[in-house]
Amino acid sequence: MLVFKFGGASVKDANGLVNLANLVKRYAGSQLLVVVSAMGKTTNALEKLTKAYIEQSGEVNAIFDGIKAYHYSIIDKLFEPSDPVFDEVTNTFVEIDWIIEEEPHNNHDFIYDQIVSIGELVSTRIVAAYLNKTGLKSRWVDVRGYIHTDNTYREGTVQWDKTRASISKDLPGFLQKDIVITQGFLGGTSENFTTTLGREGSDYTASIFAACLDAESVTTWKDVPGILNADPKFFKDTVKFDELSYTEAIEMTYYGASVIHPKTIKPLRNAKIPLLVKPFNDPDAPGTVIKEDGINTFSKPVIILKQNQVLLSISAKDYSFISEMHLSGVFGLFAQDRVKVNMMQTSALSFTVCIDFNEGWFEKLLSGLESEFNVKYNDGLTLMTIRHYTTGYLKELTDGKTILLEQISRNTLQLVVR
Repeated sequence: MLVFKFGGASVKDANGLVNLANLVKRYAGSQLLVVVSAMGKTTNALEKLTKAYIEQSGEVNAIFDGIKAYHYSIIDKLFEPSDPVFDEVTNTFVEIDWIIEEEPHNNHDFIYDQIVSIGELVSTRIVAAYLNKTGLKSRWVDVRGYIHTDNTYREGTVQWDKTRASISKDLPGFLQKDIVITQGFLGGTSENFTTTLGREGSDYTASIFAACLDAESVTTWKDVPGILNADPKFFKDTVKFDELSYTEAIEMTYYGASVIHPKTIKPLRNAKIPLLVKPFNDPDAPGTVIKEDGINTFSKPVIILKQNQVLLSISAKDYSFISEMHLSGVFGLFAQDRVKVNMMQTSALSFTVCIDFNEGWFEKLLSGLESEFNVKYNDGLTLMTIRHYTTGYLKELTDGKTILLEQISRNTLQLVVR
């Protein structure tokens, strides 16, 4: 039994769906569960729609019309006008119509999940319909009835026992008869509300299903040849890894490597299921295999960039040392606002952290900290993490940049730079 995951880039247009169908056809003899993300940049567009709705700006209908037009332009090229998929897509978009007709709920994270989740629901309706049209017998499955989470909107915590029981009950029977098509990124609460698992969470969805179904492997199909040592948009002469250990992959995702969602590896490692990262435009290429821990050799350092970072420094108003009691209060605020600390450093009088910037909660975080501490910050920064670094390469990377914070360990160097 195999699990495939297709990201937004692989289903961004009609040609992408044709390619997906041809690729799935290669594995027609296998039991296959396919996890699909929202098409193209739909999640970004739905985030923009959510923001406009919460702010009650005049852009809501124009943004929503653009999202619908984009999807209809794809299905117009793949289906006859009488095909039921048009009604299925329209009926799915109606869920957003119902939301935006009402006044915004005061829980903005809840609103986000109910609106942004529609991207995956629509994309999977289209993919399932197209596979059936091409003779690949497929079943559309609503993931919200199988991946159960708590009520932490935008970053739902999976309830594993309930999830495993639901998946084990139904999915093996479905897979014996059909290719199963389901949504990445989404979960459901006990009250039947939608949650999301965190941005780019479709990889995690695939690993949850694989672990619960004891899959042979998970393959995530990307627009890159495999996992590279650095982002080719920013660095020349990148190299591809043929293999990576689970441990190295976990480290890379923890530091912000975007090719895999950070939570993906743990369920696979626990179940000893390999993860393949392969190019969807060249399915015969070997890609990268992540599997049991072994010895990795690195001809070049691994470079991971996280943009839009904030360097935040706090100190006590009474000029006292930064103590464990101070830090307990600070981390309590971080936990309350779900702030992820990417790097931190303490001195006698200050505590400095590098965090992702999110305008939705940053002002709230500042307000909470400033009630007890002096606070300074720099924004618009980049966090550069270099694993298996060399001194000469470091000089090349930092040329022309201002280093605001630096940390070095045995295998990893981190720099906050402007």
